[in-house]
Amino acid sequence: MLFPAVPPQDERIVQVLERDWHNDVILLIIDKLPRLAAVLIFFFVLQRIVLFFVKKMQTRADRQVGNFRRAAQLRTMASIVRATSYGILGFITFLQVLNIFNIPYQPILASAGIVGVGIGLGAQSIFKDMINGFLILVEDQYNVGEVVTIAGLKGTVEDLSLRRTTVRDGDGTLYIVPNSQVATVSNLSRDYSIATLNVAVDASANPDKVIAILGQIATAVRNDSAFQDIAIDDPNILGVDKIEGRSVTYPIQIRVRANQRDGVLRELRRRIILAFEKDGIPLGNDPANMLLLRVPNPTATPAQEPFLGS
Repeated sequence: MLFPAVPPQDERIVQVLERDWHNDVILLIIDKLPRLAAVLIFFFVLQRIVLFFVKKMQTRADRQVGNFRRAAQLRTMASIVRATSYGILGFITFLQVLNIFNIPYQPILASAGIVGVGIGLGAQSIFKDMINGFLILVEDQYNVGEVVTIAGLKGTVEDLSLRRTTVRDGDGTLYIVPNSQVATVSNLSRDYSIATLNVAVDASANPDKVIAILGQIATAVRNDSAFQDIAIDDPNILGVDKIEGRSVTYPIQIRVRANQRDGVLRELRRRIILAFEKDGIPLGNDPANMLLLRVPNPTATPAQEPFLGS
């Protein structure tokens, strides 16, 4: 069986294609692959350098045992440096890869700019997040590891970036809050905290005696070896603050280190219960829970019958 002869012109086209394909493969192996490998190696080296400094900052933060704020700042900077550096290195590497394969990236950048304008109009919240995140970092409103209340949520800041803040509450729930929603910040981990305990005592107790006992208890807690490094000032007994029915409120205030109130308050409650029970001082009752009973009087009319609390 005879096959039709290939025209000479088609033979030349096939030879040119074969020669060009062969030359492209040789050029890829000799020139492009080494350049691509060099770019990737350079990216890997820079990535390891960034990771080295990030780990150094995290290690220094772990060593800042007595300076909680400094440790939080170092963790925040480590997170920001890692995210920003990886983004910049990835973008530069992408442009170099395009340049190696002779793909013009100028039109891509121009079109990306045009597309970016359209995206910016439809995603203004993202830019608001980034602007507000930048202000949070510059103004040092809060850092990683601090206890804050933002957007109505209270918890520990686990991660902070220009885009969002990650907060975990006491129950372990993780909240992801866009920075644009952070309008008011309540930072519970700055400088100091005030441990305030309102002690309700029955009105039958002598106020001077109650104030003296509360002062002794608070001072003993302040001087306890377990709380000497936590309490940073002498306690303040404010006296009679409020009277509600038979309940009299005596506030106690102790200035403590930031976010260290709970342990001091628990110890105060424990010692107050023991001391009041020893001295026979009754705790106050909530007027809202008091029950009013009608005591019948056979000689009085229904309108004259009194009400007594019990």
